[in-house]
Amino acid sequence: MAQIILITGGARSGKSRHAQALAEAQPGKRLFLATSPVIDGEMHQRIARHQADRQGQGWRTVEEELHPAAVLAGNPEAEVVLLDCLTLWVSNLLFAAEEPEYFTEAMIAELTEELLGAARQRPGVVIIVTNEVGLGIVPENPLARRYRDLIGRSNQTIAAAADRVVLVVCGIPLTIKGEKS
Repeated sequence: MAQIILITGGARSGKSRHAQALAEAQPGKRLFLATSPVIDGEMHQRIARHQADRQGQGWRTVEEELHPAAVLAGNPEAEVVLLDCLTLWVSNLLFAAEEPEYFTEAMIAELTEELLGAARQRPGVVIIVTNEVGLGIVPENPLARRYRDLIGRSNQTIAAAADRVVLVVCGIPLTIKGEKS
């Protein structure tokens, strides 16, 4: 059964950098599970920069926007998996839904449990990166509030099951659950 580590924090807080360093400190074959869609040129540049950061570090990358549980289940040889990020996965699911206004917290909880089930069945370690989006102002529109609620539910579900939860603030990791690394 894999050790599950959740890395959370605000946008540009250093979450991904910390998660990558943590993953690279682990022995074994590494899999980077990317959920980000390429939606424009700027996003393409961000993705290319992240890929360059991993180059030469023994990473294999799989891009999957909607079904990361299937990737986890289908790649048993990877002993270290870094899923970056849960926040984009939830966004992808919301926008892929035929009727986003009816995509519920119960639905995301079920999909998150499926993801956790696939993670638990693995050897080694699964590191999941997410954003803590609920620390800011209440969004002005119903779709943005739904998104905040969905990612909040998903984060809570993963955090409850995780062996360790790390909050990254200003590039500084603070372990809030489990043993410090």
